[in-house]
Amino acid sequence: MDGKKIVKVTEQITRLTDVHSIGVIGDPGCEGLGTYNMKVYAGALEESSKDDITLVVGDLVPVGTGHYYQTIQDMTETLAGNAVYSLRGNHDTGAYTDYFGHKNYALLAEQFAVVVLDNALRTFEEEGLTLLSKVLAMEEVRQVIIAFHIPVPNHFILNCVSEEEFTRLKDAYGSWKDKVKYLLCGHVHSRFIDLVDGIPLICTGGGGAMIEDVSKDIKACDVEHHVVHFYEKDGVLDYRIANLSEDCYGRESEDDVLNQKLSETVQGELTAHFKYLMFADRAERRGLTQISNLFRALAVSEYHHARNFYSVLERPAAFMESIGNYVPGESFEYEHFYKMLAAYAKEHQSPLTEQAYESAAAAEKVHAELLKKAVDVENFAEDTIYVCPICGYVMTGESVSERCPVCGGPERQFDVFGKKTE
Repeated sequence: MDGKKIVKVTEQITRLTDVHSIGVIGDPGCEGLGTYNMKVYAGALEESSKDDITLVVGDLVPVGTGHYYQTIQDMTETLAGNAVYSLRGNHDTGAYTDYFGHKNYALLAEQFAVVVLDNALRTFEEEGLTLLSKVLAMEEVRQVIIAFHIPVPNHFILNCVSEEEFTRLKDAYGSWKDKVKYLLCGHVHSRFIDLVDGIPLICTGGGGAMIEDVSKDIKACDVEHHVVHFYEKDGVLDYRIANLSEDCYGRESEDDVLNQKLSETVQGELTAHFKYLMFADRAERRGLTQISNLFRALAVSEYHHARNFYSVLERPAAFMESIGNYVPGESFEYEHFYKMLAAYAKEHQSPLTEQAYESAAAAEKVHAELLKKAVDVENFAEDTIYVCPICGYVMTGESVSERCPVCGGPERQFDVFGKKTE
């Protein structure tokens, strides 16, 4: 190796010393290499650095051009804590071999082997199947993980290679099936474990891409981003799943200078977002639809910028614990802060500022009440939420009236979230 973290595989069979574990990351980049998704990948690399090496089971990039490969390579070099190998996914087209080398190869550790096969085009290459049989035939090889991107037929999903292709794979390992301890794949933005041909199949796609519903049995709400750890103990190959918390990576936010500048940048981007939306409203009132559309698009862009910067800063609690954390801030605003500022504005004969704080305080009170209910996530039953666009007051389906109780704005202008009640 040349000291780089990402290994460009130049030999089809590589012997590794002092390797007793491997961390597996699935599908970090197929939905794009934006900061929001890459924070998960950064956390996954931190988690997989607990192992001796890392394997990314495909879809490092959204499309296989040099620009994206260089981006993911540079990021991995900076963040990885161990040697990182990869296999080709269906998004990893084009210049893949220029950056990562062989598409079919084998890693031989002392107690186990990993055979990487390219099936990104939904077929196993003959070169890879021949290599698999060659490695399995080695007397020294007793435990093998066969890794590829697209799943073989299983009991959970239909997004897999054909039965004919699976038969070709089975023919390649058939004489040594007892040596094959695991089949490993990615491609599906979730996680499941199955038994196919009597061998455990571990499907992992939780290294960056947004987790999705993939079947009636596998819902996004039941799966977290994660890393799979394979390890040998007393000579036996085993595995465990490590879920990544939403606070999976925070090293950069701990830099005081970066923290301050990121915070300032988030505020600047959100201010621009707000300013553009207000200008879009002004343009729309004048019938300038194209100008209004431009500024709404710019506002959305600024929001996404803010989200990316904030994602570096954010250190969230676990989801089910997070909602309650928002209640104190809302309560403080309407109970103390906004009242104090409204009183100051009144004393200094500033009626517009006074009105803005008073109406916001009324809304913040409802925010706090709704958030307190939402802490019990599974039993939260408010199907429809209305927001007055004039003052921001929030109402539920049960409390909505023809006019906003704070500013008198008409119901026909209310923003509706959820199913509108009749």
